[in-house]
Amino acid sequence: MNRPSVATATIAVAVFAGSILLVSSFFHFSCTRPSFPIQTFAHTDVMTALVHYVTSKEVPQQSHEEISESFSVLLKRAPCNFLVFGLGRDSLMWHTLNTGGTTVFLEEDSKWYKTVLKESPFLKAHHVEYRTKLSQADDLIQGWKQEKLCAPENAYLRGNQRCRLALDNLPNVVYENEWDVIMIDAPKGYFAAAPGRMAAIYSAAVMARSRKGKGDTDIFLHDVDRKVEKTFANEFLCEKYRVGTVGRLWHFRIPPASRRWNETGDLSKKFC
Repeated sequence: MNRPSVATATIAVAVFAGSILLVSSFFHFSCTRPSFPIQTFAHTDVMTALVHYVTSKEVPQQSHEEISESFSVLLKRAPCNFLVFGLGRDSLMWHTLNTGGTTVFLEEDSKWYKTVLKESPFLKAHHVEYRTKLSQADDLIQGWKQEKLCAPENAYLRGNQRCRLALDNLPNVVYENEWDVIMIDAPKGYFAAAPGRMAAIYSAAVMARSRKGKGDTDIFLHDVDRKVEKTFANEFLCEKYRVGTVGRLWHFRIPPASRRWNETGDLSKKFC
């Protein structure tokens, strides 16, 4: 992921500052109220984030326009369940934009994980490992249909060791919650030995299809200028569910498979 230009960074921070103030005021009008007192919690989170970004040279990794796409969804859905693949300079921002909700981060780089948590120990983050390598992407996209437990009608994640694209050993919190919004901006995917985002993309699709609660799942995928991200998104997240494109960010809104069954009477054996 490339570092934004100074001009872009300045705009992003300014937009972020205004955005989190909007989020803070949003809770006065939200129809969904958490069980704990939100006012003090929201104020503390917002002020912590404002101080951090105003006094730091570090800026969010996405552009102003890309952040705005995700923010517009969070403004409507927060407080919600928000799963983020990756820790970065933008983690405090995502945490704050979902004030009052559950935001969980998954990070594969143990050194970076410790660095971020040292600075922001209140983030709900987990160190995770991936079974894949970017160099295996072609084999995975060609071979997943040969494994019965990768097929959409049979797919599951926890303990599914037979499907190499299934994230089978994540923290329990990932499997025990339904995720309203998923951001895929990790793991690393720019050198052959890196894990690549193949499994993250596939697993996000499985989570969305398995949803039993109301509503769809909003999935954001960053770095779609790269071949692997684009290929796996088209295979599992589906062009027909893409509702937004901003810079290097694609936005998908995926309905649960159960709704498709109720509406059509046919549970498709294809993701797309």
